[in-house]
Amino acid sequence: MSLMDFSQQTRGNPLEIVERIATSHDWSFERAGEDEITLLVEGKWSDYQISFTWMFDIEALHIACAFEFKTSEHVRSEVQQLVAMVNEQMWVGHFDFWAQDNLLMYRHALVLAGGMAASGRQCEVLLSTALESCERYFPAFQYVLWAGRSAREALDAAMFETAGRA
Repeated sequence: MSLMDFSQQTRGNPLEIVERIATSHDWSFERAGEDEITLLVEGKWSDYQISFTWMFDIEALHIACAFEFKTSEHVRSEVQQLVAMVNEQMWVGHFDFWAQDNLLMYRHALVLAGGMAASGRQCEVLLSTALESCERYFPAFQYVLWAGRSAREALDAAMFETAGRA
């Protein structure tokens, strides 16, 4: 098979795989159309609204994982600084803070250029990485928001690892 043949192969909509994952975990979900699905997933720290969008024109499956995050004007600059510090530690994906909408979210994309199809495992990893990132950094964001701490203090506190047992 030539390279040209590979690029001409058709693939299924990757959102069908995401829908099967949601169903297998008994997560609530809604299909907003052929190119978008939104899941509601309960985490340790928060409930997460996870939107997958199939961007056919750029051949990418985009994920956005948002959680409730109401900031006040006086902490927004500290939140933005914390987002930048957290993103420096990220290997994949990133956090965005949209101050105008008061929205904090994790974002990433799976590029499927050339007619590639997403596998179930790829979609699972995309989803689990989003959830793990949100769960890991949620306490730091809350520390800035509710305790009025600096971005550095919040990140240090959230990354503190305990060893052993009490």
